[in-house]
Amino acid sequence: MILSDRDIKKVIKEGKLVFKPNLSNDQIGPASIDLKLGPVFKSFDISKQSLLDTKRGFPDKKFIISRRLKENESFILHPTDFVLASTKEYVKVSDDLVLKMEGKSTLARMGILVHTAGFIDPGFEGTLTLEISNQSDLPVVLYPEMYICQIAVEYLSSPAEVPYNKRKKSLYSKAKEPMIAKVDNLFERKDKI
Repeated sequence: MILSDRDIKKVIKEGKLVFKPNLSNDQIGPASIDLKLGPVFKSFDISKQSLLDTKRGFPDKKFIISRRLKENESFILHPTDFVLASTKEYVKVSDDLVLKMEGKSTLARMGILVHTAGFIDPGFEGTLTLEISNQSDLPVVLYPEMYICQIAVEYLSSPAEVPYNKRKKSLYSKAKEPMIAKVDNLFERKDKI
């Protein structure tokens, strides 16, 4: 069941859902929470590599171009471009909650698609890495601190037995900026249950 604004405020007050910095009242909607865009953007340097192999991952750190914007700077996302960014907010999720993320519909109507694997597991802690692409025919300007996505909060039927922060397969815990893909979890491990 998706939590209402009243219940979102309750789980935040109980410490089951933590945001740093704290949320403003404006960020909590009737059934979701608006999150802001952080200042770091990471993109692929396609002059350094002709393909990505899902078994090998990224060839080296030189393949990623990282840019941290200063206050009042903007980022221009050109048509068909793809960039990794993250939320300004650092999130900590209890073992009995799960979050679902969607991009802002206003941005989608401008051709900007925002994704983050869509699902934030119980026990996750960190900023949310955002995969952002421009599907329009025009460049679009993005600004740190703008609302970039919204999350819905749901209770699990019971607390997770092995939450994200205790799972060996988890690769993105405690991120403080956009995380590039780690391919270790794309193929089945040999150890048995």
